[in-house]
Amino acid sequence: MKEAIIYVRVSSKEQKQEGYSIPAQKKLLADFAKANDFKIVKEFEDDETAKSAGRTGFGQMIEYVKANKDVKNILVEKTDRLYRNFKDYVIIDELDVTVFLVKENEQIGKAASSHQKFMHGIKVLMAKNYVDNLSEEVKKGQRQKADDGFFPGTPPVGYKLEKTEGKNAAVIDEINKQLPIKMFEYYATGLYSLLALVAKVKAEGLMSGIYPHHSKMKILTKASAHRILRNPFYYGDFMWNKKIYKGKHQPLIAKELWNKVQTMLSRYENKSGAYKFRDNIALFPFKRLLKCGGMRP
Repeated sequence: MKEAIIYVRVSSKEQKQEGYSIPAQKKLLADFAKANDFKIVKEFEDDETAKSAGRTGFGQMIEYVKANKDVKNILVEKTDRLYRNFKDYVIIDELDVTVFLVKENEQIGKAASSHQKFMHGIKVLMAKNYVDNLSEEVKKGQRQKADDGFFPGTPPVGYKLEKTEGKNAAVIDEINKQLPIKMFEYYATGLYSLLALVAKVKAEGLMSGIYPHHSKMKILTKASAHRILRNPFYYGDFMWNKKIYKGKHQPLIAKELWNKVQTMLSRYENKSGAYKFRDNIALFPFKRLLKCGGMRP
């Protein structure tokens, strides 16, 4: 019995719904293996609809084949399940394995004719074109959404996503809205460094319930506090691809408060843009703001 590994992949929710689900692919390949006297020794998969990015399964498969020279067969549903670009094709070609494209009724390996390899290369390029076109369409949709006043990504802490006008839109998160509001209000007093600000909102319990309710906000640090205070989203605009858009979401703070905080932040950034954390500002609130006239020559 010949040893083989199988590789399955889905890249969109639509593919899951159209019969390309991972279980469906695995069943197809298992049936093929049974009918053709293959013993499946390992399975690899990539679900690109999941939150984690990249093709971990593909990389693991390559390493497995390199470490197990006796495994010479890869079973896959069809060309675009295995390759996303020509680089993937070259990587597989250098492994000295035979790829069985079950739905296409083809096998590509060292023994394949030049014509078979040529036609297979065309399919690989077609798969790459599909990926590129899909990426363009996604970006086009995101730009249109931004033009319509809807943030295309995940909104910052203090907001959550809900369906509005047929789109996923940012609405105020009543559970967590006080965290960014209080951060702006406290920082605007001039009595807190970023480090002291983080400590204060934590002491007041404003971080409770943030995670997992807002999965990207596991902890609050000086750097993440700085990002929050710099984010125009909170007064009603948003930045997408380095461009400011007017948002349709409800602001959490007035723009005047946001402007005041920006002035204070800029005052304590050095020329490189790095932030100088003023951890002693509570003791010396007028540091760098006032000068002693009696010290002048």
